[in-house]
Amino acid sequence: MNTFTPLQTEVAYLRRLSSPIGRIELTSDGASVTGLAIENDGVLPHDEQPERSCEVLDAAATQLAEYFAGDRRSFDLPLSAAGTEFQKSVWLQLNQLPYGAAVSYADIGRATGRPTAGRAVGGAVGANPIPIIVPCHRVLASNQRITGYSGGDGIPTKVWLLKHEGISHK
Repeated sequence: MNTFTPLQTEVAYLRRLSSPIGRIELTSDGASVTGLAIENDGVLPHDEQPERSCEVLDAAATQLAEYFAGDRRSFDLPLSAAGTEFQKSVWLQLNQLPYGAAVSYADIGRATGRPTAGRAVGGAVGANPIPIIVPCHRVLASNQRITGYSGGDGIPTKVWLLKHEGISHK
């Protein structure tokens, strides 16, 4: 299972890969994956920087390729993400969602001890710095509707990920 440790602020390592949802950029501090960005309008956050990979990014790239090929259902990588304690509690809940399963924002609110914090949960889900690996795409409204997605091209990217995992949605 993925584990979280404190985040380093500098992007020390960077690796890009192609995927069915566009180019992906992975960042690392050398020990953990610190970020994953999906290209939006042909642009990645660190396009101007040269790639400099490391062992953890090579492992992440391999695991992502396996996921997109349909051969991997969970990730086993060290993760490091900066956020509030509440955001981290939401991301830990996301990390426990199995492949092919979805939950609602309210479900996550209840699991984090804040059953009426749906809007705050939505903000924390949207702020997830390591999408796909920390599967924020598996969160839907209580009626199984897609309410948004901050990665890649937004909702079309989320729809692709949900279909890839066989998750029903509206």
